[in-house]
Amino acid sequence: MINIKKIISGGQTGVDTAALDTAIEYDIPHGGYCPRGRLCENGIIDSKYQLEETETEDVNERTQLNAAHSDGTLILVMNSLEGISDGTLFTIQIAERLGKPHQVISLENSENSFPALLNWLETNNIQTLNVAGPRESSSPGIYETSKAWLSNFFEYLANIPSFRK
Repeated sequence: MINIKKIISGGQTGVDTAALDTAIEYDIPHGGYCPRGRLCENGIIDSKYQLEETETEDVNERTQLNAAHSDGTLILVMNSLEGISDGTLFTIQIAERLGKPHQVISLENSENSFPALLNWLETNNIQTLNVAGPRESSSPGIYETSKAWLSNFFEYLANIPSFRK
């Protein structure tokens, strides 16, 4: 059974805010950690996102806490991991270090990714899903692309009898 109870993310531009906006749109509880001061690359993270501030402004602290407080991390990238930012690679390293499952989806080649992702979610009993990936400035267009992909995924999930939110 697929039972996503919460989506968490760090509030950065790009994939993070796409995940949080999708959670809000689909009425899925959301949260996560963001740097002290609610800082992101374009200023202050909107207060509509139910995020808890870390003790420091260090984005690595946020990344570690979000990975640690989730059952698994979904990482969305435009194409492949080649050329991906240090922050996205750090997310993968943290998930591996914590022994947390993670799944990387290339949005460029994602037509058939839904069944594999469903299997990953179910196999790993993911209830709190951390969603991460590049910020908008390092991957222009990633917000819109990942937001559309996540919306399509949750529409797909809505038609799965074993999905419970």
